Amino acid sequence: MPPITLALLAALCLAAAPLSYAAKARAPARPASAPAPPTTAEVLQASSAGDWRALDASHTLLMELASGPVLIELAPRFAPRHVANILTLTRERYFDGLAVLRVQDNYVAQWGDPDAEAAEKARPLGKAERKLPAEFDVPLRGLPLTPLADADGWAPVTGWVDGFPVAADPRRQRAWLAHCYGMVGAGRDNPADSSNGTELYAVIGHSPRGLDRNITVVGRVLSGIDKLSALPRGGNNMGFYDQPEQRHAIRSVRVLDELPPEQRPALEVLRTDTATWRALLEARRNRREPWFVHRSGHIGLCNATVPTRPASKPTS
Repeated sequence: MPPITLALLAALCLAAAPLSYAAKARAPARPASAPAPPTTAEVLQASSAGDWRALDASHTLLMELASGPVLIELAPRFAPRHVANILTLTRERYFDGLAVLRVQDNYVAQWGDPDAEAAEKARPLGKAERKLPAEFDVPLRGLPLTPLADADGWAPVTGWVDGFPVAADPRRQRAWLAHCYGMVGAGRDNPADSSNGTELYAVIGHSPRGLDRNITVVGRVLSGIDKLSALPRGGNNMGFYDQPEQRHAIRSVRVLDELPPEQRPALEVLRTDTATWRALLEARRNRREPWFVHRSGHIGLCNATVPTRPASKPTS
């Protein structure tokens, strides 16, 4: 898909505007003989192999908790310095044996080094960088954005890039990853440039879009978000656990390309630059399944999660 242009963005904004009553009255009715639009299940069932993509083994992490695996896809297009640092930390086994330190209801689950504030006890960073610039947004121009026509209260334009939910401001020509359910960010202190990827969190509640452009977002959980969202909630201090024994140990974190092919999770991800994705959005916007009484005619950016499906495990 060609890069999104200002003309296209203007057209999308017009398309998203509600029709007047008179305009609706003039709209031609769908002929009674026309086939009913497909349901979400029918759209996915009709997809072709080319509508799906394999995992990028060099930018996907497998985090093993006691409760099971969590698969995290990183976003180097939006946070290249942080992603590079996280990959370095992972390959040097920085995260192995650390813990989930915080689980705040309807907000985030956060993991890292419980001794990070004590210099004499903190885990060494090895070859990883200790200080990085904030990576809150990137240039909009040239991004292969698949736009969403529906209005969004947080940004003039929204859509998807590489399957990640993205918000954008055409006037400023900037774009950023949105804080939807399952997105992964790099925790920081008050200074904007105080994150380096050693402390990460995943959104486990209603999308906290007010965090957009305030924290560097580094990726998203593709599978296993239930392993984080089902953890016991922490205490009154923003969900941090009061006692060390309450923390949940991280057994290991690996980059997928460190694992033999037969040990890698066998998943495919639906591409968001396809006609199938656009058809799926429409099917979700106006649900045709028999259970639905009312069709909303609208879908929010964070309501449209990108599907995955099992893929055949490689044999060599």
